[in-house]
Amino acid sequence: MYALGDWVSQEETFDVMDPQNNEVIAVVPKASKETVRSIIDGAEEAFKAISSWPVHERIRVIQQAADYVEQHHERFAYTIAREGSKTITEARGEASRAIQTLRISAEEARRVKGETINFDQREGSENRTGYYFRFPIGVVAAITPFNDPLNLVAHKVGPALAAGNAVVVKPATVTPLSALLLAEAFDAAGVPRGFLSVVTGSGRELGDELVSHPAVKMVSFTGGSSAGDRIAEKAGRKKLGMELGSNSPVIVLNDADLHDAVKSTVSGAFAAAGQNCIGVQRVFIQDELYEDFTDLFVERTKELQTGDKLSEWTDMGPLIQESEAERVEQWVNEAVEAGAVILQGGKRNGAFYEPTVLANVPHSCRVYYEEIFGPVVILEKTASLQEAVTAANDVDYGLHAGIFTSSIDHAFYAVHHLHVGGVMVNDSSDYRIDEMPFGGVKQSGLGREGVAHAIQEMTEPRVVCFKLTQPWSV
Repeated sequence: MYALGDWVSQEETFDVMDPQNNEVIAVVPKASKETVRSIIDGAEEAFKAISSWPVHERIRVIQQAADYVEQHHERFAYTIAREGSKTITEARGEASRAIQTLRISAEEARRVKGETINFDQREGSENRTGYYFRFPIGVVAAITPFNDPLNLVAHKVGPALAAGNAVVVKPATVTPLSALLLAEAFDAAGVPRGFLSVVTGSGRELGDELVSHPAVKMVSFTGGSSAGDRIAEKAGRKKLGMELGSNSPVIVLNDADLHDAVKSTVSGAFAAAGQNCIGVQRVFIQDELYEDFTDLFVERTKELQTGDKLSEWTDMGPLIQESEAERVEQWVNEAVEAGAVILQGGKRNGAFYEPTVLANVPHSCRVYYEEIFGPVVILEKTASLQEAVTAANDVDYGLHAGIFTSSIDHAFYAVHHLHVGGVMVNDSSDYRIDEMPFGGVKQSGLGREGVAHAIQEMTEPRVVCFKLTQPWSV
């Protein structure tokens, strides 16, 4: 465990397991509440001692951490794949994205700025001039999920440090190793003592301490909606950034490019075994294209290779735990009992669940209206764009959506009527770059990530006004 600049042990430990074979791949410290409390206190002291950490030093540290990840790229990728459920190919992609996230963070550190305010726009204020600037808030608690165990940590650590904050990271219990490797990168880069800590252990046991400690000024959380609700209840007046659940729709109209739409949605549905907050869960296909789309979608799904995630030829690995595969299986079986049809897949083997395509799913089924977070996609025929948008909006989530069409008018209609945080035109809902604002509406979260936008969340504006003895323009 990385605490205030030191690698420390604890009396209790826990095993980190490879979900593919239940092999123990590491034993890590299990932090106590007292340890977490002490680390947060230390982070606050470090921040107060270096509250004006120079921007050029922030840039250097973040860039050198990115260099470290790049130099050890394969080690990071292997760790992501072993502790999680991504294939080695997907893990390499995540490691590369984390490097980019850190480099963007270093660049955005240059742009943490304010602007001049024209006070003389108010009558009687002709002798006033000033500006506002943004300043770091202090200690940020970052609670991260298992599905992107490196890049989603980078998305919190990079902006927090770029803004000049101290940050305490609590990675997912099942995937702590990637976060610890990132701490190793920052340690090698010379991050100031106390400005970064990674605490490992149970989220349920440590979460309250992280959220309720008075020194923590912001909680940045990525995870499920129910956990987000608990955090919001306990956080009080702290700043919150929360990227929560989703149930992403994609609309495919008659005028869409069929092959492009199928290729993108198959990839968007089954990447990372469907454990992707913006992965495709529901596809609404206009009636004239429905049969051809369905046939080609099922054909491409059958081609996916499921198996050893460390093989270069594998397209999809296991879910993060066998219990998650069992939950997915239960939800699919419930839908089948209610009248749904399995077009492909639908079988479980331990933590593996086949890429599964469903049709005729009643909207009352959990697999339709909840977040499945597994390799299951629903195909549904729709008569019109308007009908598809209405159905797409008929869930409690609103993170990303996609639409495939050759009509700019249809695209604009979707952009302005879908209740989501992002609309991908002629792309799957799972498209994202690390600089864009990222977040949702409804139960999908609060605030926005994406490096520049996260920095805004992790800083506060301060207004400075000078009252002069005469109008400043004289």
